[in-house]
Amino acid sequence: MRAEDVPECVLIEGATYPVPWTEGIFRDELAAPGRTYLVAVDEGTVRGYGGLMIVLPDAHVTSVTVDPAWRGRALGTRLMLALAEAARIAGAKSLTLEVRVSNKNAQSLYTKFGMAPVGIRKRYYRDEDALIMWVHDIDREEFAERLAAIGQEVGLEVSQ
Repeated sequence: MRAEDVPECVLIEGATYPVPWTEGIFRDELAAPGRTYLVAVDEGTVRGYGGLMIVLPDAHVTSVTVDPAWRGRALGTRLMLALAEAARIAGAKSLTLEVRVSNKNAQSLYTKFGMAPVGIRKRYYRDEDALIMWVHDIDREEFAERLAAIGQEVGLEVSQ
């Protein structure tokens, strides 16, 4: 993600979340140390984005968001693949995130990556609780093989 992608990300954010991130939050995140933000682009337009915060030995997925009109095209899977690979390259051993308890589609995606629920953050989203999910040992060969298999499903080659 580059600074010029932020306005499109803000539009997707606003179409997706009841309390969206502002342009300022995106810009602060891009400037913060230990952050990686990626965009999924089609025909020059941002269709989704994802973010990662590295605090070794952990990596925290800050966001995986796809334009509502572009859901169902494996963009979320592709973004998660790239974020998981970035976490591995950075030397992380675990990957974590929070997801709305009502967002069963996202939970299903994260489960595919080996993530499992470990707790609840009450009112994390102000209007709703968050399910905390983790996957450990992402630095191991078994996780690399999982990523490669997921990549194959969506037509991407993932390095092992």
